[in-house]
Amino acid sequence: MTQPFYVSPEQLMKDRADFARKGISRGRSVAVVQYADGILFVAENPSRALHKISEIYDRIGFAAVGRYNEFENLRIAGVRLADLRGYSYDRRDVTGRGLANAYAQTLGTIFSSGGEKPYEVEIFVAEVGDTSEEDQIYRLMYDGSVADVQGFGVMGGQSEEVEAHLGEHYKAGLKLGKAMSIAVTALGQDVEPARTVEASALEVAVLTRTRSQPRKFRRLSDVDVTAALGS
Repeated sequence: MTQPFYVSPEQLMKDRADFARKGISRGRSVAVVQYADGILFVAENPSRALHKISEIYDRIGFAAVGRYNEFENLRIAGVRLADLRGYSYDRRDVTGRGLANAYAQTLGTIFSSGGEKPYEVEIFVAEVGDTSEEDQIYRLMYDGSVADVQGFGVMGGQSEEVEAHLGEHYKAGLKLGKAMSIAVTALGQDVEPARTVEASALEVAVLTRTRSQPRKFRRLSDVDVTAALGS
């Protein structure tokens, strides 16, 4: 009788983590930046059909990198959870923290399960508050771990180089145009020499507390992006 092939739990988890990281690093980075009036999402995404950045609920936005079909399933699940909670209780009971915890449980369960491959995704969940101090940004990893982001964050692609550039140039209280300019320039730092990312290749959205409607999410067109970068 042949002995079953044995892999230690530590090696198994390491292999699954390496697999997920390699898949995530193949794409382009996504940056999230707090600015004076809210939270800015910037992604390099020339596709007009497949979005990396989306609205989840009134004050909550979602951004992701990795396999589109996997993070789209997570986005839809988040929308359904938010709608159900808001309808069953109160719209104020739908929070970014609650959604981040739900995503963390889902990703953690999938990662630790031996029956299927881990999701090759990373996610930002952001909620804009009435003041900048109340803004919340969470970064969720493929294994379900959660990080509380302060000021700015980057995931996917060559995130170290992009995040290093943002760290050198970011300041609290930036205007939208300046925050966008820094983020777009940072996205071009993933190669040497640095490249210029055109407005037509960008997907940009904001959660803005100055918007009078209950829904604070707004997607920016190429014209809006070009005007903001020129301001």
